[in-house]
Amino acid sequence: MTIVAPPPPTGVMSLGLAIVSTSAAPLLLLDGKLMVIAGSSSFCREFEIDPATVSNRPFSELGNGEWNVRSLASLLEATASGSADIHAYEMDLKRKDRAPRHLVLSAQKLDYGDVEGVRVLLSIADVTDARLAEKLRDDLLREKEILLREVQHRVANSLQIIASILLQSARKVQSEETRWHLTLAHGRVMSIASIQRQLAATSVGDIELRSYFTQLCKSLAASMIFDPEEISIKVNVDDSLATANVSVSLGLIVTELVINALKHAFPDRRNGRIVVDYHSDNGAWSLSVGDDGVGIPVDPALSTPGLGTGIVEAMAKQLDAKFTLQSLNPGTKAEITHA
Repeated sequence: MTIVAPPPPTGVMSLGLAIVSTSAAPLLLLDGKLMVIAGSSSFCREFEIDPATVSNRPFSELGNGEWNVRSLASLLEATASGSADIHAYEMDLKRKDRAPRHLVLSAQKLDYGDVEGVRVLLSIADVTDARLAEKLRDDLLREKEILLREVQHRVANSLQIIASILLQSARKVQSEETRWHLTLAHGRVMSIASIQRQLAATSVGDIELRSYFTQLCKSLAASMIFDPEEISIKVNVDDSLATANVSVSLGLIVTELVINALKHAFPDRRNGRIVVDYHSDNGAWSLSVGDDGVGIPVDPALSTPGLGTGIVEAMAKQLDAKFTLQSLNPGTKAEITHA
């Protein structure tokens, strides 16, 4: 690399010039009074400065005076005195009839026993294009996030409309069986809508499960429990977080197990309570839905697994978890555990 400097010096000065000459980055070698001893050709080329005007000039007078920045001069003086170094100092270089450039500067005092005086090595990096690319990337990410949230809101609203139509249809039909199937479908749609609301509300990838399960069970209770005095749903969840994908599966499991309990545990307007419990510890977690209803039928013909059980088993397998169903006294407890 060509060095713009006086005739080659001898002795200790040559070390500083060698550092300048071997760098591809724009470099300046200054003395203790911030006079330019030498500058690399890359510095002159990058900032369009005549090489003949660089050496033996005050740093602040380079070019057309655009380097005369008081805060930078103060930092360079502190560096020359040995009281500080400049690490990634950022500034905008403003020149007449040219677009501003964003620079990152670093400087340090060279210490190699130079008896001739202080030497300060200043490096300059033009990061204008890099910062512009970062800004464009950030703008695109923000735009993508806004669009994603808009889609999530629209999906959640659409699901609630579908759920409302299902519930209205359930109230109008004469067949008790059809009404019950429509009510079940409403509960499942509300489960997905609750997941969408949580995804739209959170700014990170993880979902806080306590509020999610609480809202989910409130939705299920509002649509499927006709008398809250007869049946209640309690949520007992710790401070666990889960990713969006895991939350979807857990939400579907809770929905199906609660619906199953409401469908089978409390016949003939029997009073009772459903408890949704979730706890985790160092990656292991346990989710259970228990009730104090009539329990599992003794007759195998009456306890044939239905659609809800199939969904729960599929979700548990997807989560690499184990699904168990046990009879309590009274009631039933369905549990999914992940070790």
